[in-house]
Amino acid sequence: MPASTHATHADHTAIPLPPASAWLALRSLVARRPVVQVEWLAAAAAVYFTVFANGVFWRAAVTDVTHWRWALSLALIVVSIHGLWLSALLWGPAARIVLSALVLVSALAGHYMSAYGIYIDADMVRNVLATDAREAGELAGADLLRPLLLALPALVVVWRIRLQRRPWRRALRARIRLALAMALVGVAGALPSLQPLTAFVRNHREVRYLVTPANVLVSLAKVVSEAPPGSAHAQLPIGEDAMQVPAATMRRPRLLVLVVGETARAANWGLNGYTRQTTPELARRHDVLNFPDVTACGSSTEVSLPCMFSPWGRGRYDEQAIRGHQSLLHVLQRAGVATLWRDNQSGCKGVCDGLPNEDARTLAEAGHCGGGRCHDEVLLDRLAEAVRRQRGDQVVVLHMLGNHGPNYFERYPHRFRRYAPVCATSDLGQCTRAQITNAYDNALLYTDHVLAEAIDRLDALKDYDAALLYVSDHGESLGEKGLYLHGMPYAIAPAEQLQVPMVAWFSDRWRRSTGIDGACLQRQAAGHYSHDHLFHTVLGLTDVRTALYRPGADIFRACRPAPAGSAS
Repeated sequence: MPASTHATHADHTAIPLPPASAWLALRSLVARRPVVQVEWLAAAAAVYFTVFANGVFWRAAVTDVTHWRWALSLALIVVSIHGLWLSALLWGPAARIVLSALVLVSALAGHYMSAYGIYIDADMVRNVLATDAREAGELAGADLLRPLLLALPALVVVWRIRLQRRPWRRALRARIRLALAMALVGVAGALPSLQPLTAFVRNHREVRYLVTPANVLVSLAKVVSEAPPGSAHAQLPIGEDAMQVPAATMRRPRLLVLVVGETARAANWGLNGYTRQTTPELARRHDVLNFPDVTACGSSTEVSLPCMFSPWGRGRYDEQAIRGHQSLLHVLQRAGVATLWRDNQSGCKGVCDGLPNEDARTLAEAGHCGGGRCHDEVLLDRLAEAVRRQRGDQVVVLHMLGNHGPNYFERYPHRFRRYAPVCATSDLGQCTRAQITNAYDNALLYTDHVLAEAIDRLDALKDYDAALLYVSDHGESLGEKGLYLHGMPYAIAPAEQLQVPMVAWFSDRWRRSTGIDGACLQRQAAGHYSHDHLFHTVLGLTDVRTALYRPGADIFRACRPAPAGSAS
């Protein structure tokens, strides 16, 4: 779920509780139950959000307390932004409900921005909306009590005051006056600092994702405008000309297992030269290819997963086109290559819509699941049985839980607890960076084991020519520059969130039947690649030809003899 900014994970502990005098004033106010107009409530709320809900923003935007003129200009602008939003949102009896929701959302957003260093943009809101109950439960720790308690006085005020009722014409005139007043407040803030403000917006555009709750409102509006609520539209087809060349009829069937990792970062991958050997089982295999330089399409699953299975990729990134069209798996299925999605995470994000898929929890054998989660070995349970249910060439996707944070300590069985002590809580602010890294590296050790076990099982399927390709969906920040977790806007995401591990393995039977050149494979592995190569590489490995296929983006094309009759 979360992302990153320049606040440290401990910043949230510095928020002071209201002094006793503030509580006495609040008690006096609510006891009288004053009658106020919604416009005055909206103006007061705009000031409240600016002062009390934007600690992370102020720490990022005002680095020197002596710059009071700059701070005042920003304060007026932020008040104006929130005032304009509230003037549009707060109407009639529903004003209390809407404002209460914004107070709670602001408290939670402020907590997560401070605790994990997250930015709230459209992708982050998409992540939140796509989060299932299990993920939400892992992020809802006891540390949420403090921000909710801090929001309580504001909620008491909202529900104790009485809102004045007026004819709609008077209310509309008052609302127009409020909007104009808020616009003037913004102008008054911008004019004295126009030059530094322009430079600030140009050089630190990401800071706008910290202005709360405006960041939530803007991002939510963008997400809803792109995908309005209601019945989902059918995905548009792609690759309607897809076909296998040559057709797979007179040979042993081929099985490609595509393992999509979760939150594994290249910096901690043992095969990449990390100081710890977090991939010992893969390292012992001479036939495993490691790709040390691979870039993800996004910094979150919600972005990367649809992107890596699309022909657009990051190079021609188009959010609406990617989500509105079918994926690589649909192209394969159309060409006669059977597909299967096995999931131990939060779904395929539209990649496998309408195609065969299985939830790992329904496959679980003894010892792999507990507490609502399954360890990733569950993806291998009855895999041979699932493969043999279909005929011909197949691509099976295993979607791992991997290193999904912040509960790294729950991602592996106890026997993989090689590095200790570990961070054993979702509140990373309670742990040292060493403890967090220990838990994270243990989870990588387990991913290494699952991949090695998958290779062994595929090698045992003598009636198939088998291959495996593993790549993580995105990386993770583990405290570098005060950043934790992932999901930072792509343009400013650090390398830790974008550089991911990738490995490939081809059985001897696959190598012989395809004529693929082993020495060439080793040379190819040293190149620079990205998720953009996945679509075309899988089409190449399965001999599927379509106008969407780009030979130059097929990693292994140079290592295979060209298919008979192929023009590419």
